Amino acid sequence: MSAVPHHSRAAPRGYRQPLHLALTEQASDWYRAGGRFAHGFAKGKLGRDPLFIDMLRHGMFPAKGRFLDLGCGQAVFAAWLLAAQAHADAGRWPADWPPPPQVTQLLGLELMPSDVARAHAALAQFSPRIVIEQGDVTQAAFPACEVVTILDVLHYFDHNRQRDVLTRVHQALTPGGVLVARVGDAAAGWRFELSRKVDQWVTFVRGHGWSQLHCRSVADWQALLQDIGFEVQVMASVGGPPFANTFLVARRPQGAVA
Repeated sequence: MSAVPHHSRAAPRGYRQPLHLALTEQASDWYRAGGRFAHGFAKGKLGRDPLFIDMLRHGMFPAKGRFLDLGCGQAVFAAWLLAAQAHADAGRWPADWPPPPQVTQLLGLELMPSDVARAHAALAQFSPRIVIEQGDVTQAAFPACEVVTILDVLHYFDHNRQRDVLTRVHQALTPGGVLVARVGDAAAGWRFELSRKVDQWVTFVRGHGWSQLHCRSVADWQALLQDIGFEVQVMASVGGPPFANTFLVARRPQGAVA
């Protein structure tokens, strides 16, 4: 299954609106325990990137499940999901939005020990429901789960490793499970070039060195996922900075054999 991406730069419904701001405040507040940088990064990332509110607004996840977040950084996505569920439990969720998922367990894998340490400081109170481990996504074993997220990560792996990681994701997902990835669209002209330069700068200042990026067009990403066995929907990420970001919502079909 596929959808034609919508390229309007208008802000999505909910972006920088009261719910978005409230979730940002609650989720980022846990990071005060990790220090000023951890709190500032969480608040800035969650508040300025439409990625997080988009995933909830579009109802990309099942009602309940085990999550695997690959390349999770300091685990702000885990904090975001916890804040969303807390708001829903308190009756503060929009009636016309899909309810946020109930996270039965979330495992986050992150290469950088400093990010893992900040995640532990912020989210230790939620263990063992939320577990953040240091590890290399290209080598780590993936547990069975209903949801995998890979957000702005895949282009750091060469094409062979991209296929390997995505194949192992397909194997880890239960039938009907969903992979949500955000990728840059190499066919998007100046917006892609801006995204690429920002990504390289961010990886440099975070201690990874000047990384080579292994990018693809959205059509190539979609073809790769379909070849592995996913059913793929393409959704543009709108609002926020003018980057060439695109969601790939890829499902392992019901009845699929590993």
